[in-house]
Parts: sequence; C-alpha cells; structure tokens
Amino acid sequence: MKTNMETTVLERFLRYIKVDTMSLPEKEQIPSTEKQKNLAAMLAKELADMGASDVKVDDHAYVYASIPATTNKKVPAVGFIAHMDTSPALSGENVNARFVKNYDGKAIVLNEQAGIAMGPEQYPELLNYVGQDLITTDGTTLLGADDKAGIAEIMALAQYLLEHPEIPHGTVKIGFTPDEEVGRGPELFDIPGFGADVAYTVDGGALGGLDYENFNAASGKVIVHGLSIHTGSSKGKMKNAILMAMEFQSMLPVFDNPMYTERYEGFFHLDSISGTVESAVMDYIIRDHDMEKFLAKKGYMQRAADYMNEKYGEGTIQLILKDTYFNMREKINEHMYLIDIAKAAMAELDIVPVIEPIRGGTDGATLSHRGLPCPNLCTGGHNFHGKFEYISVQAMEKVTELLLTIVKKFAERQE
Repeated sequence: MKTNMETTVLERFLRYIKVDTMSLPEKEQIPSTEKQKNLAAMLAKELADMGASDVKVDDHAYVYASIPATTNKKVPAVGFIAHMDTSPALSGENVNARFVKNYDGKAIVLNEQAGIAMGPEQYPELLNYVGQDLITTDGTTLLGADDKAGIAEIMALAQYLLEHPEIPHGTVKIGFTPDEEVGRGPELFDIPGFGADVAYTVDGGALGGLDYENFNAASGKVIVHGLSIHTGSSKGKMKNAILMAMEFQSMLPVFDNPMYTERYEGFFHLDSISGTVESAVMDYIIRDHDMEKFLAKKGYMQRAADYMNEKYGEGTIQLILKDTYFNMREKINEHMYLIDIAKAAMAELDIVPVIEPIRGGTDGATLSHRGLPCPNLCTGGHNFHGKFEYISVQAMEKVTELLLTIVKKFAERQE
C-alpha cells in the first residue's frame, strides 16, 4: 500500500503544479480565469481513467466523482474537496520546483542568481523536516501546494481505493473547485449533485492541522466623494477626498488591526487605497470569530460613515458592506463526530492534532452553512501564497494515509 501511494502522490503533485491556475479577484465569472479549466479537464480524465464513477466537469470547472461503496453497512457518504486555483498574490506560471533530498537543517538556496534563500532563522518550522525530502520554489513563483497538494492527496486516495476493493468503505465523493482564493469557490458547488452526507476540505497547512472554526468575514468598500478646485481659490469650497479617507481610517480602533491581533481576535484591515482630491476608494476586510463582535464591527464602520456624512454632507461617504463567509463552528457543533474521527485517525498514524481557529476561511465554511458539514484537514504545506512556499514529500504521503484511515473509520463507526 505505502510504496504505491508514496509514488503517486509525489508524481501527481509535480504534474499539477505545472498547470497555471491563478484566479483573479476582479473577475465576476466563475471560473475567474479560463486556464483553471485546463486542470479541471486533466483531473476529470485521470479520475475516469482510474475507474471512478459519475465523473463530471461542468461549465464552471467544478469537478465531481464517486468511488462506490464496498460494504453493505449503512455508512455516511464522505466527501473530500480541494481547490484548483492558486493565489493571485504571486505568479503560478512556469513553476520550477526544486527537490531538496534529505534536508540537513541549513539554509536552502532557492535561486542563486537572484540571491534568494530561506532557512530556519526566518522559518524555524523547517527544522521539523530534517532528514525529509522537501519541494520548494525557485524563488520566482509560488509553489501551488495550496491547494494542489490537497488535490494530489485526494487523487492518490482515490486511486488506492479503486485498486483495493477489498477494503470495506462507504461511498467516497470527490470534488474540486475553482476560485477558492478569491472567495467564490463554493458559490456554484452542486451539493445535492455531489451526494455526500458530510465532507472534509483538504486545504490546511502543516501536518496535524484540523480546523473547524474560522472567521466571520465581510468586505467593506468606502467610496469618498470630494470636490476638486484650484488651490488658489479653494477656501471653503474644496473637499479633499484623500484627506477625508485618511480621517475615516483614523476613526477605526488602532489595535483592531491584523498587525496586533492573534487567535480569536478580530480586526479591520485596510487592504488598498487609491484616490485623488475628487474621489478616493478604500477596500477593507472585516473579520471576527464571534458573531456579535463581527456585527459590531460592521456597525462601527457604518456609524463612522454616518458621522462623516453628517460632518461633510450627505453622500460624501458611500459604504458598501458585503458578507463573504461565516464561522463554520456553529454548523460543525452538530457533527462533532467528524472531528472525533479525524483525531482518532491521526492518533492511529502518530500524528499530533493541531486544532486552532483559522484566521481566514475555506470553502468548507460556506459549504457548511449551505448544508454540507465540512471541516478542514491539513495538506502538509507551509508559507502559502509566496516564493518561500514548501512542502515535505513525507508529509504529503502521511496526509494521504490520513485520508485513507478516515475512510476506514467511517466504515467502522457504529451508529
């Protein structure tokens, strides 16, 4: 079992990261980039070739497949989901992965010509992988382990189950989504057609990660309408949108900022600002694990906008608030056996569970609120969305074993 699985998960990962699937936040269609369809088609073909059932890739690049049950027991159909797109934070084109065999704990030169290296001084987690084989970037792109490692691990699981029908298990559902990195991955996911009773996203970080609570999230766009006039005759007439934007920002609590917060602490984050005297635009993200505090943060921004409009005239500040996703905890609370099964599987494989609140979100958050309970599992990767991204081959192999063990434990579970 182990030898075949080890081979296929690595080969698959290296193949998938060669396909550029970067998504774009400014695009409204799904997928936001047509190139995501290239990986979707590849995965659908591979699933069909290995003998999976009900293989489908739809017009929006969602991929679905099934592995039929091999037991007559009544076992919940469990799904495993990963996303195909990579972050727009850094290019995912022409990924040239480096293979560091038997890592020695020293600095790794990613790109000698550009003088790019990473070591345990900046990333002490590297020391956890001494003696293991690492896959890194060449310092010019991201790697794509988020979430092509999850895809490779799920695909390796599928292949193994189909090659070993003697293993008793219930129906296993597989789903791959576009546009997770731009917050739209679950929007068109066909939950009834998927057919799973429960699921796990495989989209986390270091080995052992098990996530079932995340931020409530919203976006806030502040549009400031000013009035430009020649500076020589501007007294009592000019309304400088840039200065009013700065004033709006100054009204937000200084320490409710991601630079000063951790774990369950929420924040306002000014993500971008642009403008002239005539007009300015600020884009915010608002986050909090606690729903009451989340609502209070949105209310605070609205009161700031109302104050500014009272001070400078109605319509000066236009605030557009839009909810993005919600904390999955309230939905997973009703299905905590999903967490118990994952923890038991980790214990069997000598993996130490690391359960922490996600300071972000996953497809599983929205899917949980849409009716498919869906906590998140680790992939084994580190430093996502940047040129220092890396993953351990042995961690990917271990995650694949974890998925297999979870499937077995569903079949063993007594109702």
